[in-house]
Amino acid sequence: MTNLTVILVIYVITFLLGFPSNLLSFYTFLMKVRKKPAPIDILLLNLTLADIILLVFLPLKMVEAAQNNMWPFHRALCTITSCTFHSSQSISTLFLTAISVDRYLGVSFPIQYRLKRKAAYAVMASIFIWIFVASHCGTVFIVRSLRNDSIPSSQRPSNHVVCFRAFNEQQKRIIYPFRLEICIVLFCIPFAITFFCYVNVIRILASLPNVKARKKQRAMGLALFTLLNYALCFGPFNISHIFGVIYYEDPSWREYAFALTSFNTCLDPFIFFFSSNAIRQNVSVCWAGLYRRVRPVLSCCSLPCCKEPRDNDEGAGAVGLSTSSGPGGTGAPTESSSSCGHAAKIWEVSTLNTEREAYCTKFQGHMED
Repeated sequence: MTNLTVILVIYVITFLLGFPSNLLSFYTFLMKVRKKPAPIDILLLNLTLADIILLVFLPLKMVEAAQNNMWPFHRALCTITSCTFHSSQSISTLFLTAISVDRYLGVSFPIQYRLKRKAAYAVMASIFIWIFVASHCGTVFIVRSLRNDSIPSSQRPSNHVVCFRAFNEQQKRIIYPFRLEICIVLFCIPFAITFFCYVNVIRILASLPNVKARKKQRAMGLALFTLLNYALCFGPFNISHIFGVIYYEDPSWREYAFALTSFNTCLDPFIFFFSSNAIRQNVSVCWAGLYRRVRPVLSCCSLPCCKEPRDNDEGAGAVGLSTSSGPGGTGAPTESSSSCGHAAKIWEVSTLNTEREAYCTKFQGHMED
């Protein structure tokens, strides 16, 4: 039997951590796109938007879990919520894949990619992803029309309404093949592409001799964290689709896997933080403002975490990667290392200076900042 308390705890933690952090990320990327749009910023903005949409509907799932999986709202809202959750998860996987492709092309083919890199392409890709995923959700409405409660009314209390949890034979003939198609098209293929891109990016970074080992390790750690986030949050739920096709029955752990997919919304902002200098700067500003408000209370505290950060530390990323003020960027160079240091900077959302990046790739060690 499913422990609904565990699911409710996952939902609550996800909402408390994910909603404010995604709002901050959305505001940051929106300002960058309005100022000077870059393809990676457009993709990240859409990924954040997908997370926020899911988080808006998450309180409804929290109420459902708190009431022993009874759906207390209108039946139409059940359909909308279900469609929103599944769409947001699939949209997130596709945008994570698009971001990995952008990073791979930027590292592997800096000159050719820069010449053909246009914000319009990112806009068209974003529109395609939203329409493609939304079209798949039409199946939810089909299943809804076949009666979303498969429990016979004689065996169900009048006030007990479940939301897409048990299916009759007619529903299973539609929903299980549909889930398998979702698993293959919207998870397996995108994950394979994402894995290929990040593995090759790690290989390229490891082959650069003049990039500091510490920067290599942190950039590679970011890539591995992204892959783990992708696999752990979306993998179990999509594996449950395969179990459903094989056994014609949902596995007992499917609800835990479904709850885990929502946890991705509070992990994405951490990827944004390690990837984007603009996000780090905004977090520093928010933290500095919060510190100024609580400083009188903490005046007697001598712990290192309570010390006021120095000005020259502001905006420094946890991954230790500096950014340039190239097209679409907001930061400024923070170090004067060899030109090959720019290869590691591809992990920043801010676009690299193209000439330096290309020169570093082809002629390592022959140019100084």
